[in-house]
Amino acid sequence: MNTENNIESRLWQYIDGLSAPQERKAVEAFLQTNVEWQQKYEELLNIHLLLQSSWLEAPSMRFTKNVMEEISKLQVSPAAKKYLNDKIIWSIGVFFIMMLLATLVYAFSQIFSSSGQESVIVKNLDKIDFSKAFNNSWMNVLMMINVVIGLFLLDNYLSSKRKKYRNESI
Repeated sequence: MNTENNIESRLWQYIDGLSAPQERKAVEAFLQTNVEWQQKYEELLNIHLLLQSSWLEAPSMRFTKNVMEEISKLQVSPAAKKYLNDKIIWSIGVFFIMMLLATLVYAFSQIFSSSGQESVIVKNLDKIDFSKAFNNSWMNVLMMINVVIGLFLLDNYLSSKRKKYRNESI
């Protein structure tokens, strides 16, 4: 299969006149001695002559416009307004919020447990230096990115409400 592709590529370069002089001589030698090369050459030469002799019909200048006009005559189904069910999205959101709240309640119950003695975490809470964590420039960048994303989401939410209100009033 690979040799057949190699023969075809070499013959196409020979027919198109793109091969080097040494390659031309080698192909001509193969064409005189090898029957397989002769048959493939005749086949490719016929294809080459057919391509040169036939005029490929170009579509009219208004082809695209004609096609679009025909499509516009048909009843095209509108795009779906919603691909996901709102109830599913809300239920997933509520699930994650409940899991977060449950984790926070458990964590705070472990920290502030009323077992009679003060928790080790509460004792060591005064020793934590939060200025090291919030004095880091990477933390400041992260906080700024979160604020920008939060403002962006708030803007999207409020603009969707505004559009909804405008559509209802019209």
